[in-house]
Amino acid sequence: MTDTNIVEAVERLSVEAIGVTTLALARIDPDLELTLRQWRALVVIGSAPSGIRVGEIAARLGSSGPSTSRLLRRLEERGLVDARRDDTDRRAMLVRTTADGRRLRDALVVGRRDLIREALATLRLPAAGGLAESLDGITDRLAALGRGRP
Repeated sequence: MTDTNIVEAVERLSVEAIGVTTLALARIDPDLELTLRQWRALVVIGSAPSGIRVGEIAARLGSSGPSTSRLLRRLEERGLVDARRDDTDRRAMLVRTTADGRRLRDALVVGRRDLIREALATLRLPAAGGLAESLDGITDRLAALGRGRP
């Protein structure tokens, strides 16, 4: 059984990570107005450089196909993603980040990492290797749950 204090600490970390993402976005462009779901979609799409099907994006976001299609249309209108028919299955659409989408995603990752480094700089941490390994394990498990894989 997992210690309640650990569960609460990881939950607080998750919530504050969203705040760090929001701050990093504001520093890139205060008028950007990118929702958390749109950011998550960019992360998912950016993890598949050759493209990812709309159904897979929907599954990873935990949303319906129509809702995901609307979200992707908004990102496409903003020039952040590009959707095209899959050459191997003409019924399916493949979505990729555009150059602007990759630049935004990369800038946001750098901004988030800078803020995280700033926060960690003032802390006394346990052995870095053990902490990183533990955090990676938690992250991998949460990612699997987020993909619907218990």
